[in-house]
Amino acid sequence: MSHSPRRLLPLAVAVAAVPVLALPAAPASAVSYGTPTITFSTGYLSGAVGATGDPTVTVTVAQSGASASALTVAASASTRTAVARTGDVTVTGTGGTRSLAVTAQGVGYTDLTVKVTGLGGKSATRTLHYAASAAVPNSATSRYLTGSSDASAAVDAGGGYLVVGDDESNTLRLYDRAGSGAPLHTWDFSTALGVSKEIDIEAATRVGDTIYWTGSLGNNKDGVVKPDRHTVFATTITGSGATTQLSLAGSYDGLRDDLISWDSAHGDRYGFAAGAAEGQAPKQIDGFNVEGLEFAPGSTTTAYVGFRAPLTPAVTGGRALLVPVTNFPSLLDGSDAHATFGDPIELDLGGLSIRDLRRNGLGQYLIVAGSWAAEDNSAPYALYRWNGRADSRPVKLLDLPTGEYGAWEAVADVPDLDAPGARAQLITDDGSADLYHDGTDAKDLTHPEWKKSRSTWFALN
Repeated sequence: MSHSPRRLLPLAVAVAAVPVLALPAAPASAVSYGTPTITFSTGYLSGAVGATGDPTVTVTVAQSGASASALTVAASASTRTAVARTGDVTVTGTGGTRSLAVTAQGVGYTDLTVKVTGLGGKSATRTLHYAASAAVPNSATSRYLTGSSDASAAVDAGGGYLVVGDDESNTLRLYDRAGSGAPLHTWDFSTALGVSKEIDIEAATRVGDTIYWTGSLGNNKDGVVKPDRHTVFATTITGSGATTQLSLAGSYDGLRDDLISWDSAHGDRYGFAAGAAEGQAPKQIDGFNVEGLEFAPGSTTTAYVGFRAPLTPAVTGGRALLVPVTNFPSLLDGSDAHATFGDPIELDLGGLSIRDLRRNGLGQYLIVAGSWAAEDNSAPYALYRWNGRADSRPVKLLDLPTGEYGAWEAVADVPDLDAPGARAQLITDDGSADLYHDGTDAKDLTHPEWKKSRSTWFALN
């Protein structure tokens, strides 16, 4: 039997004829998102009902695997909606850093839960502890200086900033005059000055690049003599505005004794020795307490020391007292051992005393006048204009608002009082105020972010 020969296909054709099964494609890697993070520049924030430009909190957010711009931030809960609701929380910005503001509805405290929502359905929260104080008159021109509630002296630092002294601590603070919020810089010269307790800073003035500061020179509220309160010191200012820096330039702790000795040598005319005696409270009509400091017209050597107490005579309706120290700068550089004095000046401020005193380059003065008494929040206050001369009577410009919290304590600087639209910025000491209606004095609050003083601009003509 014969067989037909087999025909062999070409190899290439044979291979092509075999079916090729496609392998499944490798699955794409799934995007993995981490849990978002959210942090605050501070966990505590203070606001005020009806306020303009309240302090804000910087919020920083991130999520691994996602762009920060893809994250949303909003308040998700409030423990007291009568103080602030979730809808009262505004978050602006789109990147990793946002700004959070709260509009107060009422006085008190609330904890606000702030939620960041990221990709992949993941989120995180953080709590902001918020406190709101009451509305005040002139709210549109009021701002709040946080970090302390006891502002007692202020000096213009240029560039829209001011340096503020405190009568409950020895810390000097630099603030933006136009905004509300925490200080940009702080300085405490306690160690260099050799003091361990409060100086009770009550007044300051600036000449050139030197700022002079003085304690009250009086006893504490219980009548106890406290030597640290006798301190007068000077700081040198460099830079201006937000770049302002301070350094210690000298000090003197003998002015209180010099004043008492001078008065005693002139027949105890003002009763300084008795007013400053151990056991004597300083804020009495016949007490001993300094709250004003400014240089005489055209002078950089004679400084007026202004007294909150005593009045002269020490009766209702008495006059406010200024004592010129004729060698003031030399006391702090050590070149003169004791103060020398000029003729005292008695001013009719309608029965009020000196709470602050400030002069401009034109020789125009503003006097913040208030009660000598310790109770401040409802006592009368007024703003007076003066030319700095002993034979000239001050002229009242306006009565300052009372009835809300805070004692008018400081004026930052003096504009040209004859210029149309002239305004002055005044600052309150809110240390004894119950800011949040919980029975706690502001100076005793546990968080510095909740402590605050208030600055307000007033039209003068």
